[in-house]
Order: sequence, then C-alpha cells, then structure tokens
Amino acid sequence: MGAASAGTQVMGQRQMAKTQAKVQKNASAAERQRYLHEVSSMRLQQGQEQVAAAQRIQESTRKAREARSTARVSAGEAGVAGLSVDALINDLTREEASYNFATQQQTQMNDVNRSLQLRDAGLGFTNNMLRINKPIEQPDYLGAAISGAQTGMSTYKTLK
Repeated sequence: MGAASAGTQVMGQRQMAKTQAKVQKNASAAERQRYLHEVSSMRLQQGQEQVAAAQRIQESTRKAREARSTARVSAGEAGVAGLSVDALINDLTREEASYNFATQQQTQMNDVNRSLQLRDAGLGFTNNMLRINKPIEQPDYLGAAISGAQTGMSTYKTLK
C-alpha cells in the first residue's frame, strides 16, 4: 500500500513538472514574439521618422534655393546689387541651415529616446522571462518514499 502511494505521488509530481515545463515553454515563446514585435515596431517607426526628417530637410533646401534664386533675380531686375543683396542671400541661407540643424537635432533626440525605449523593452523582456521561467519543482523521491512508508506503517497498524 505504501509503495503504491509513493509511486502515485511521484507520478503526479512528474506530470505536474512536465505540464509546468510545457506551459513555461509556450509562455516563453509568446513573450519572445511579443518582444520581437515591439522592437520591430520601434525600429520601423524610427525608420519612418528618419525618412520624414530627410524629406523635410530636402524640401527646406529646395525652398531655400528657390528663395535665393528669386531674391537674386528680383534684385537684378530692380537694379539692386552689393552688400544688401548678399545680406539677404546670407539670411536665407542661415534660415535654411537653422531649420535643417533643428530637424537633425530633433532626429538625434528621437534616436536617444528610442534607444532608451529599446533598453527598457529589453529589461522588460528579461524580467518577463524570469517571471515565466521559475524553477520547476522536481519529483520528491525521498518525500514520497517516507510518505509511502508512513502509509504502509499506518495500514499495517490498522490491519494488525
């Protein structure tokens, strides 16, 4: 009776450990997918922001070039030349450079922010994996044997 009890107890513990290992494996796979999706989304957004910034800079450069050309032509038609025209051209160039610098600086700040978000996502992934993959309690052969012996002794005393 005691041996049967111990065997049943060990089999139950084995089954529980096997089930828990399977649950952990599935949860770990789901967490990996979630993390990869999160990181991919952040990288995609970062790429889109960089393309948008490059397009804004390109458009700014085009508009500044047109403004400088218009200013030169207008000054030439009005018969104006010299330092005032140069100052106007330089001012337009300065505005373009200022806008482009601000756009690039914003892109760099977004990249720093994204790096922090990626780091936090990595830490979250690690914490979730640690939470999911707790040690699995293995069958307690000694405990089952002692429990079986106690059951056997109890049964023996009762039958005696």
